[in-house]
Amino acid sequence: MGKRSLAKRLLAKPLLLGCVCSALHASALAYSQPDAKQANEEHALYLQRYDALRDIFQTGKLGDLYDPLGVIHGADEPTGLPRAKNDLISPAAVKTAIDYAEARNSAAFWIIKDGAVIVEEYFKGTTPETLLISRSLSKPLGVLSIGRAIERGHINGLDQSASDFITEWKGTPKEAITIRHLLDMRSGLARQERGSGPDSVMLKAYLHPRHDEIIINDYPLVTEPGTDYGYANANSELIAPIIERATGKTFEHWLAREILAPLAAPGGKIWLNREGGTAHSGCCAKLPMESWAKIALFVLNDGVWNGRSLLPPDFVGEMKTPTPQNPFAGMGLYLGADYIEQRGAGNPSRSNMPTTYHSEPYASPDLFLFDGNANQVIYFIPSEDLIIIRLGDAPPEDAPWDNAYLPNLILRDLKNNAGRER
Repeated sequence: MGKRSLAKRLLAKPLLLGCVCSALHASALAYSQPDAKQANEEHALYLQRYDALRDIFQTGKLGDLYDPLGVIHGADEPTGLPRAKNDLISPAAVKTAIDYAEARNSAAFWIIKDGAVIVEEYFKGTTPETLLISRSLSKPLGVLSIGRAIERGHINGLDQSASDFITEWKGTPKEAITIRHLLDMRSGLARQERGSGPDSVMLKAYLHPRHDEIIINDYPLVTEPGTDYGYANANSELIAPIIERATGKTFEHWLAREILAPLAAPGGKIWLNREGGTAHSGCCAKLPMESWAKIALFVLNDGVWNGRSLLPPDFVGEMKTPTPQNPFAGMGLYLGADYIEQRGAGNPSRSNMPTTYHSEPYASPDLFLFDGNANQVIYFIPSEDLIIIRLGDAPPEDAPWDNAYLPNLILRDLKNNAGRER
C-alpha cells in the first residue's frame, strides 16, 4: 500500500490444545536443528534471496523470489461463478472504471453484483487461468484458515493461547499472545520496519529458508500482547505453523481442502521457504481471479456457501470488529468508515507504514476491504451485495492510486440508475 518507492515497499516487507492428537502433532512438528552442511546451504540460499531482492527493485517482478513453489490443489471439479448481463451500471461508468484500472498496471478487474460477475476484464496478457500474485491479500486467507480450523474443532477459539501450538513460547512472555492477537496485529511482536542488511531479523523473517523458526525463536516481543496495534508480516506468517500443528496438515493442504474445495474453486501455488518446508501465510499465494472472487463472495456471505456454513457463527463479524488500538482494522481486513486522506496498514495515530491516498470518504458506510501491497484490493459493500476486485502491479508514478475512486464511481452510478427500467 502507499506511495513509497518499490524498493522501500519491498524492504519494509520482510515481512487448551484442540485435541489430544493436536498436542501430539505439535510435539512431532517441533523444529530440529539442521546439521552444519545443511545450515551453510540454507544460509547461502538466504543470501542469494537477499541479493535477488535488491536486484529486482527496478523491475518489480516479485515472483522472481517465489522459489520453491508448493501446489495448492483446488476443487476436483472447479466451477465458475454465475455470469450475468450488466444492466445495473452504466456503460460510461464501466468504461471509466476499466480505463482507470488499465492505466494503473492492473492485471484483472471484476465487479460482482448479487452473486454474479457482471464486469470481467483482463489486462497485460492476463487470462482467466493466470495465477495472480496476492501479496498481502494472503493475510485474509490465513484468517479464514483459522476460522475453518475452529469450526472443525482443531482450535478452541480466537482467544486460545498461540503457545498451545507454538510450544516454544510456553513459560515465556510470548505465552500471553492469543490467536486473535496474531490476526488483529496486537501480538506485541515488533512492528514492521525496513530491513537494514542481511543480519536483519525483518529480512530473515521473510527470506530465510527457515523463516518460521526465525519468527518463533528470534523475532522480538516489544509490547505487552493485546495493548498495541503493530502491523507486521510476522503475525500472519505464524498462521502456517499454527495450522500445521493444530490440524496435522500442511498450510497449503488445509487451504486446498478446507477453503478452496468447498467453494469449488481452482487451485494455484504458494511460496515455500524451502523444499519440503513451510508455506508463507503472510504473503505469496498465487491463485486465478476466479478463486479470489469466490473467496470474496464467501466472506460477503458471512462464511456460508451453498447454504453450508464453513466458519463459526459470526466469524466474519469478528473479522470486521475493530480494536481500541486501531479503529480502522479488523482481522485481515480494513474498515471503510471514518475518513482519513492517507490511510494504510499501520495505526494511523503512530505508524511507520506506507499509506494510500483517499480523495474522499467512501460512498457507503458499510464498505470494508482486503488491501495488499501494490494496491491489490477487494472492496465489499454488503448493503449493495457488491464486490469490486482489482489485482495487479503497483501503479506507475504518473498515475497514482486513489483507493476511494473505483468504489465511489460504481456506487454513485448504481444509485443514479436505481429504479430505472431493466
